[in-house]
Amino acid sequence: MAPPTGHVVAVHRSAEHEFSKRTCPSISVVPGLGVEGDAHMGSLVTHRSRVARDPSQPNLRQVHLVAAELLEEVNAAGFDVSPGQIGENITTSGLDLIRLPVGTTLRIGEALLVLTGLRNPCVQLDSFRDGLQGAMLGRDDDGTLLRKTGVMSVVVNGGDITTGDEIAVSFPPGEPMPMKQI
Repeated sequence: MAPPTGHVVAVHRSAEHEFSKRTCPSISVVPGLGVEGDAHMGSLVTHRSRVARDPSQPNLRQVHLVAAELLEEVNAAGFDVSPGQIGENITTSGLDLIRLPVGTTLRIGEALLVLTGLRNPCVQLDSFRDGLQGAMLGRDDDGTLLRKTGVMSVVVNGGDITTGDEIAVSFPPGEPMPMKQI
């Protein structure tokens, strides 16, 4: 089976540690650091809760991606959530992000991102829209808990990412490993 392809719906960044990010025409990603000008850029953890636990941890959450299909799903359930509002840097379409294996690479123009894990739906979602945290959880056919709040990645090759860019997917070698929350 050929790997899927998708495209970039929108890109976002915020220089401040705030829940939502502002939509931009394009973003630049820097190898080993993340999105230029974003508060979460860095080789070591920058998310405040993670810094409080251990500031020496590597930053495996450099770029956050969310599927536009998830936003459509929660909006159909009565929530009003637009791209960038749940803190993602890249809103995608055409990819079932949370089901891709850890180590999957996403080529977007010259940029190359490697998926590291799932974002855990945090309580900040309920502060943004009451009940949204629960809407971001589900169950797979076998009853496995699904964390649907997107995926995290690290930047291997830098470059600019713009709305409309194609996303080419490459699977890692070997047996696929499902992503876990990080």
